[in-house]
Amino acid sequence: MRVAAAGLACLTAALAAGTATAGPWTQPAGQGQVIVKYEAMTADRGFDPDGASADLPAARRDRSFGVFAEYGLTDRLTLQIKGDWQDGEDAFVTYEGRGPLELGLTWQAWRDTAGAVSLYVGYADGGEGRNAGYAAPGVGDHDWEVRVSAGRSLARGRGFIDLQAARRMRDGLADETRADATVGVHLDENWMVMSQMFGGMADESGPRWLNIETSVVRRFGRWSVQAGWRQTVAGRETPIARGPVVALWRRF
Repeated sequence: MRVAAAGLACLTAALAAGTATAGPWTQPAGQGQVIVKYEAMTADRGFDPDGASADLPAARRDRSFGVFAEYGLTDRLTLQIKGDWQDGEDAFVTYEGRGPLELGLTWQAWRDTAGAVSLYVGYADGGEGRNAGYAAPGVGDHDWEVRVSAGRSLARGRGFIDLQAARRMRDGLADETRADATVGVHLDENWMVMSQMFGGMADESGPRWLNIETSVVRRFGRWSVQAGWRQTVAGRETPIARGPVVALWRRF
């Protein structure tokens, strides 16, 4: 959930029949969605400071159960809330507890019949683990994020493309620059295949990462189910993580 929340939100851009309503597209006033997602990542190798693959000192495990919700305050302003429960371990740290709790607003800067551009500003509390000494890697005490998103629906509503760039200002850790790209294609009215890329880099020659996630999504009216696989494909000072992702969400 920490990496993928923004990309997961834009799934509904392709699932809401005829109308894009997530990611760069704000929710209509009085409408919203709730998404729950489970991730289970493991790694026994990682990318070293030069970007070469090498064995980790010990196997690494990261699991999270997250919730993402958004609600249209107006047609151009959407409230977003996200948080998760995390647990994991590696050769140096074991952690378990509530992860970052983030509250933010998305403002629709521009929109036409096929495209949209939006600006997101959010604040995140670092979570219970920070105070107990077992914080998940990459989580600051108090973080701010500014994100710009641009999306476009494909011809005849056959899918969408969503590009996002963000700056994460982290308290107690190096700031990060992040970029996400998502492509979703309808197979028919209820089935969609989606490919997502999540990349980022920390300042001060810190870690870098690039993850690819491929998913199949099935719609059941207002409910949708996603099942997929995520893999780290490049980076520096980051584990080569892989594992399944499963999500369930409901539009209201």
